[in-house]
Amino acid sequence: MTKTPDFSKYMTDMMGSFPMDTSAVSEAFKTQAAFAEKMSKVALDAAEQSAELSHKWTRETLSKMGPVASVKDEPADYAKSMSDFASATAEVAAENMAAFAEIAKKVQMDTVEILMAAGKEAQEDATAAVKKATAEATTATKKATAAAK
Repeated sequence: MTKTPDFSKYMTDMMGSFPMDTSAVSEAFKTQAAFAEKMSKVALDAAEQSAELSHKWTRETLSKMGPVASVKDEPADYAKSMSDFASATAEVAAENMAAFAEIAKKVQMDTVEILMAAGKEAQEDATAAVKKATAEATTATKKATAAAK
């Protein structure tokens, strides 16, 4: 019976022939972690601001409910109370929606800023990696050519 050849030595030799720079992987991980941290900070700040705004909006709405829930002398006073509440609620809603829009706008601007910086950094890293790889390939080619002579 034939034995299945053990390719582990061949693979080890082959992988040894292609030097790998693990520092590039490490740097990429660090860069990604820093990017994720910045994006998380933007998201968490926006969530905190949105929660505060929602809480404020709820408090304002509940404070305006008092007059609606109170007993009135005339039936027309109930309609006026509801009308006043609706007007006040619409005004508060417009103000708060504008505030939510400002939060979203800030998140968008911060995100674009982070992405632009990350893109620039990635381009610089890629350029450096290509230059390094080219230099190593040139050196390896020169050694192979010299050994063949």
